[in-house]
Amino acid sequence: MISNQILLNTIEGLKAIARIDFCVMDTDGKEVASTLADLAQCGLEVAGFALSPADSQEIRGCQYFKIFDEQQLEYVLVAAGADEDAYVMGKIAAFQIQNLLVAYKERFDKDNFIKSLLLDNLLLIDIYSRAKKLHIQPEAKRVAIVIETANSKDSNVLEIMRGFFGNSSRDFVTAVDENYVIVVKDLSEGDALRGSLGDVSYDNMQEQAYDLSRETLRGIERVARGIESYLLKEGMKEIRISYGMPVGEIKEVSRSYKEAKMAMDVGKIFFDERSVIAYSELGIGRLIYQLPIPLCKMFIKEIFGGRNPNEFDEETLTTINKFFENSLNVSETSRQLFIHRNTLVYRLDKLQKSTGLDLRIFEDAITFRIALMVVKYMDYMESFEY
Repeated sequence: MISNQILLNTIEGLKAIARIDFCVMDTDGKEVASTLADLAQCGLEVAGFALSPADSQEIRGCQYFKIFDEQQLEYVLVAAGADEDAYVMGKIAAFQIQNLLVAYKERFDKDNFIKSLLLDNLLLIDIYSRAKKLHIQPEAKRVAIVIETANSKDSNVLEIMRGFFGNSSRDFVTAVDENYVIVVKDLSEGDALRGSLGDVSYDNMQEQAYDLSRETLRGIERVARGIESYLLKEGMKEIRISYGMPVGEIKEVSRSYKEAKMAMDVGKIFFDERSVIAYSELGIGRLIYQLPIPLCKMFIKEIFGGRNPNEFDEETLTTINKFFENSLNVSETSRQLFIHRNTLVYRLDKLQKSTGLDLRIFEDAITFRIALMVVKYMDYMESFEY
């Protein structure tokens, strides 16, 4: 549960202070971490001491101490020296390591709890009982943030993110597979989201509540951008970050996680140029993503007949995209394309003849726009079949 490296760092730090060598061994007398090779030779004494009823003992010029984890013997600490200083520092070292065991066990339990929570593997009653046992506030504003990088499978992004969030007891960083790192971010600390609405009318209260909601989303965006900047400094590449909607109770965290996962998937299809995407920004792409492929094919066949929009030439596609960008404004589109207005009208008429849709008519433009998005979704999904 606790790594040997952490134990070694601990006893090396204590040695630097007390100038006393330490060795941590398991109950069979095998070395776990040591600041002096000679101390590792006392394996037989350690094994014998582990079976004795004493909690501490001096043996052959060294002090021996038992370290328990929930009343079960976990390690034996050996401190070099038979004097009072060695005894006192040994007691301190044993106490420190025992506290580390408790802290890391709690962290491990919290990590398992968060994973089970995200994956909906807990009953409602278990969520609240375990949250109480682990000292996790059940009612707090939180959001799930999903992180993906090109290095996810071959580098320790999880530990980098844990370092980024430090020792915060409110934020949780975990992973449920090798592809993504998940951050459950607490939003109740020092945010501009709290604050009383004061003595205001109902309409003003609704308006202020809406402003607070927008401020919350802006705050999450800032956190996501901060994560992105930190990962870039750490040498990560192709970073994509998505986040769900904030929730107010621990039981709803899994919903925010599912929203963040959907935002990640939909973002790759319709917002591939963006590195940070929010669930609230998905728009109609969220609906298209949930359509079955056979239904999509039927829809495209009805709109374009046997023709695939991917077969349109570059000039036509550029004209269509620019026309949509300028909200169906003919004059502005022709100006930005550096063509005469009549040339643009000719292109739109030509497109109407081949598809039966006039992009100057709002309803036809909406249909065409959705059809292009459906084709993009189909191409993306079919790329995973090969």
